[in-house]
Amino acid sequence: MIVRKLRLQRGWSQSQLAEMAGVTSRTIQRIEQGQKSSLETSKALASVFEVDLSIFQPEEETMIKESNLKDDELEAMLYAKRIKEFYEFLIGYLSCAAVFLMAFHGHPLIYIVLGFVGVGLIIQGLIAFEVIGFFGPNWEKKLIEKKLGRKL
Repeated sequence: MIVRKLRLQRGWSQSQLAEMAGVTSRTIQRIEQGQKSSLETSKALASVFEVDLSIFQPEEETMIKESNLKDDELEAMLYAKRIKEFYEFLIGYLSCAAVFLMAFHGHPLIYIVLGFVGVGLIIQGLIAFEVIGFFGPNWEKKLIEKKLGRKL
């Protein structure tokens, strides 16, 4: 996406950019559609656009940062992500519940549906706050070790 933005800012066509970078037009199309570029292609594009290489390789930096995290840090990040998702779901549930209760007040089906979704919300909250834990990091690790047939 960044390649397209930079290309359009300079008023270049895909074929012009491809020629300057020494790659094919199809490569430029693929990169603009979101596919990851090779390191050599990224270097060529960075040179053509006169920008830093890290602009075209942000995913690798993120992966390196994540791999440098300790297990307890990863678990804390997962915990925070679960809590965030729970609160997002809670806000959505309360908003929809208010709208549906105003629109369909008195229909028993609405109360049944909201009740079942509410039970799902409660279960998600219990999992998010680690009161119950069906599929935690330990479960994932055991599953990976089982699939690989060895310890990680």
